[in-house]
Amino acid sequence: MSVSAFDLFRIGIGPSSSHTVGPMRAAGRFLAELRERALMGRVARLQVELFGSLALTGEGHGTLRAVVLGLAGLRPEAMNLEFGAHLVAEVARTGRLVLPGCHAIAFSEATDIVLHRDRTLPGHPNGMRFAARDAAGAVLAERDYYSVGGGFVVAADETATPEAEGPALPYPFRSAQDLLEQAEAHGLTIAELAFANEAAQRPPKAVRDGLDAIWAAMRACIERGLATEGELPGPFRVRRRAPALHRRLMAGDGLNDAGGRLSGLDWVTLFAIAVNEENAAGGRVVTAPTNGAAGIVPAVLAYFHRSRPEAVAGATHDYLLTAAAIGALYKTNASISGAEVGCQGEVGVACSMAAGGLAAVLGGTNAQIENAAEIGMEHCLGLTCDPVGGLVQIPCIERNALGAAKAITAAQLALSGDGQHYVTLDKVIETMRQTGADMQAKYKETSLGGLAVNVTLC
Repeated sequence: MSVSAFDLFRIGIGPSSSHTVGPMRAAGRFLAELRERALMGRVARLQVELFGSLALTGEGHGTLRAVVLGLAGLRPEAMNLEFGAHLVAEVARTGRLVLPGCHAIAFSEATDIVLHRDRTLPGHPNGMRFAARDAAGAVLAERDYYSVGGGFVVAADETATPEAEGPALPYPFRSAQDLLEQAEAHGLTIAELAFANEAAQRPPKAVRDGLDAIWAAMRACIERGLATEGELPGPFRVRRRAPALHRRLMAGDGLNDAGGRLSGLDWVTLFAIAVNEENAAGGRVVTAPTNGAAGIVPAVLAYFHRSRPEAVAGATHDYLLTAAAIGALYKTNASISGAEVGCQGEVGVACSMAAGGLAAVLGGTNAQIENAAEIGMEHCLGLTCDPVGGLVQIPCIERNALGAAKAITAAQLALSGDGQHYVTLDKVIETMRQTGADMQAKYKETSLGGLAVNVTLC
């Protein structure tokens, strides 16, 4: 298993890992290829074609903006958000795009980004084609890419899942059964096994520091979401709810009953909404494993810290490493792309990851952790991706809140048993894959079915 925690948890920008972060990274890869082939200085025009889901929901998901940012040489993990907004506005105003470290070319979203809403490329619903032309109109280079979920990008001649590269892992696994058997054979928890695999690829201190940086970025996103008032972008003018909910909870007003007995549920709901409102606004978030499902993993971890302030040192690392090991199984054996398998591959996978992570830090055995992860997905099977207006707002924000609550319930159910259960995590992952394959395309991030057609702007 070569999918790292640092592949699944990556700092980026909203509102979508597959439709914003992925296209931005694909643009950067295309520029890198032009540099490697010494073609950059000859480029007079760049044209980008978006296919399938990217074309159908790209405007609401910020795909066109992401393409411009990527072609300007910006990277999602390091971009200044205010500068990015200014750059996109300047390109629109002047009709000129400065290629990084090179010259300016004429560029217009209206003519140089083509949306093929009724066509897909063969490898994945999220297909892109980049072409560079010289002053005479001749093609200098052309390349197809796929955004396969969670910000992962592959070229047309690459496989959709990264295979083992670099150092051999001490405990490679491709299934939950492999994971459990290796952990039992070596007397390791899932988190310990995952840490050993990460430490084979980078120094142990770098692993710990990297996990701390991920959690710091998650916390910062929660805090921004709790403090930022106003409306989300788009025609629906969705009002941010997190700040008002936060004020009520801080005032001691339990939202679910007069005595505040369900305040834990209130807090985890609040944390998830705060993250996904930030994501919907195009803010800085951590894919976990996608942007559309970015609220669940941090919300459950923040809930754990709030409810267990005495938590031992290292609990955050154990939670993230366990969640990542589970997410890697979905990434390898199914999909984390809403355009490929529906929202079960986003919110469902995040729920499964958070459930397993929470069971781990609450003292669960490896078998109980696997059971928690299985329960989390089992009850998200068939979840459609039908964003209203192509925006990552309705039902996405509330869906993260429900996913976080479901993850907690899944962990509690697993911890109440002894780890024995009928449906294995491997079986539920395969069922999710099959369900996604059977699901009609209109329910897979196209805004052509479900809520997206039954709730329209009046």
